[in-house]
Amino acid sequence: MIVVNKKLLEKLKRKNKGNAFLIVAIDNLIGDLENNNLNNQTELLKIRPDADCVHEDGFYFFDIHIHRSLILVEFDESGEITIVWCGSHDEYETTFKNNKNTIRKWLKEREWI
Repeated sequence: MIVVNKKLLEKLKRKNKGNAFLIVAIDNLIGDLENNNLNNQTELLKIRPDADCVHEDGFYFFDIHIHRSLILVEFDESGEITIVWCGSHDEYETTFKNNKNTIRKWLKEREWI
C-alpha cells in the first residue's frame, strides 16, 4: 500500500529524535501499512490491533508509543493510505477532546469528509 503524507510522521520523529521507542513505533506503523495489502477493517485489525475506528469513512487513530496518529485508510483499488494528523496524546485530547463528534467536526472543517 502507498502511504501518503508520511512527512507528518517524519516530522514527529525529528521532533522526538531522542525517543528511540517512538521512532521504532513510527517505523513499525509505516512498515505495517506499506507492507500489507489491506482490503477491509478486519485485515487492518489483524496487523494493527491498536487501530481505533473513529469515523465510518475509514478514519482510524493508532497508538504509536505515547502518541496518537489519525490516518485515513481507503480500502479500494488505489491502495492509498493518507496520514491526516499526528501528535502527542495531550495534543490529541486538546484537539479532539476524546470525542467522536469533535473528530467528525474537525474532519468536516478540513474537507476530509
